[in-house]
Amino acid sequence: MPDSLLVNLNERSYEIRFGGRLTEAVQGTVRELRETGKAVAVLTDANIASRLGAELTAMFGDAPRCVVAAGEGAKSLAGLGTVLEFLAEKRIDRGGVLFAVGGGVIGDLGGFAAASYLRGISFYQVPTTLLAMVDSSVGGKTGINLAAGKNLAGAFHQPKGVFIATDLLRTLPAREFAAGMAEVIKYGLLGEAALFERLERSPLTVASDDLAAVIRRCCAIKAKIVEADERELAREGGRALLNLGHTFGHAIEQAAGYGEYLHGEAIAIGLVAAARLSHRLGLVPESVIGRVERVLAAHALPVRLSAPLPLATLMAAVARDKKVRGGLPRFVVLNRVGEAATRDGVPAELAEECFRSVGSAAR
Repeated sequence: MPDSLLVNLNERSYEIRFGGRLTEAVQGTVRELRETGKAVAVLTDANIASRLGAELTAMFGDAPRCVVAAGEGAKSLAGLGTVLEFLAEKRIDRGGVLFAVGGGVIGDLGGFAAASYLRGISFYQVPTTLLAMVDSSVGGKTGINLAAGKNLAGAFHQPKGVFIATDLLRTLPAREFAAGMAEVIKYGLLGEAALFERLERSPLTVASDDLAAVIRRCCAIKAKIVEADERELAREGGRALLNLGHTFGHAIEQAAGYGEYLHGEAIAIGLVAAARLSHRLGLVPESVIGRVERVLAAHALPVRLSAPLPLATLMAAVARDKKVRGGLPRFVVLNRVGEAATRDGVPAELAEECFRSVGSAAR
């Protein structure tokens, strides 16, 4: 029987189900939905449709599929429109259910479409990448990118359930697996020193005996944080802690052009910048920077920009970040490995220094 973890949000509670192969579990859910008269639709991308076509048919049968282009470009106003028009064309009513099968882009896009269509229909997450399994499929944050910045349009819309089938990772490109490791490393830094220390001892790979256990632990860390601060309203700490490295990383993604860096690659560089900021604020010793850089590099992740990006463009992106409060950017910093905190009022000069330290242009 698949293992499960409850995300306890009262009437919005749901289970994350874990297993090597969960095709039968998804089949069972689809069958139950149809038996109660609910229409089922599927959103995926072209890569998943090609790579896992037989698996999709096994799980969903003849359910209508919306297949969008793979990559960050689909997470856009145009991409959202495509999914909404698909749902309308297939006459999905308010009792209908959308299954988002793919990585973080598909989960975010599908969740936002589900939140928007007919003012909200149900959806399930079937993540196919490590990043989506440990992070974006859990917690109900959905959204798309705008020209002005990352994830600036979206909604909190919790899934009805999440199916995490770790066997899907065996066909994942190495670069995508590495990108997911940035979020795993983030969890160790912000919430569990023992997890970070395990990653320091040896790289986690798709062949690691404890891969499933690490994925489950990351989901448990996130579930606990989400349960305490579902809509990121805490004045300090709370769900905002999950943004460790993201203020820097999202700026890098936008300045470079979405798709130049995978999300996890940009976050990896952002984690280095956040460690450097934490050191400059006197919170952690310089040795922590080295530890962060070494564990990222051991997992085939970048610790510096591959080419300089304009500092002014990066800082403009920070100023438009969705975490800005009262016109000032909000950063997540380390008090120590395994404990993070939010920090407002970071001087712009200090943020600029951190960007330069990871390879931005001088201005």
